[in-house]
Amino acid sequence: VRLVESGGGLVQPGGSLRLACAGSGLFFRRYEVSWYRQAPGNEREWVASISRGDGASNYVDSVKGRFTMSRDDHNNLIYLQMNNLQPEDTAVYFCNARGHSDYWGQGTQVTVSL
Repeated sequence: VRLVESGGGLVQPGGSLRLACAGSGLFFRRYEVSWYRQAPGNEREWVASISRGDGASNYVDSVKGRFTMSRDDHNNLIYLQMNNLQPEDTAVYFCNARGHSDYWGQGTQVTVSL
């Protein structure tokens, strides 16, 4: 099983990025899939999830209305569309797939700065 994130980068406040996570060796639709982030000196923080069953999405309060998580079952990808990014969103973002086992990607850096 391998998860690979992409799409991170440097963006100015108010800007947007779309992160992607490609999965191999598993089907995302069979797992609860999530995005987490970790800023320097902080613990890893849950950001958003899509449930395995009904595909409902949930978000941490600090990103509600700005971030949208989606799942592409045909291509086995998950996305995190991030709009109106702020400096406090700066972190390494990780995708996660949780079922009988727990799988993580290596992370992609998002930096929001002038």
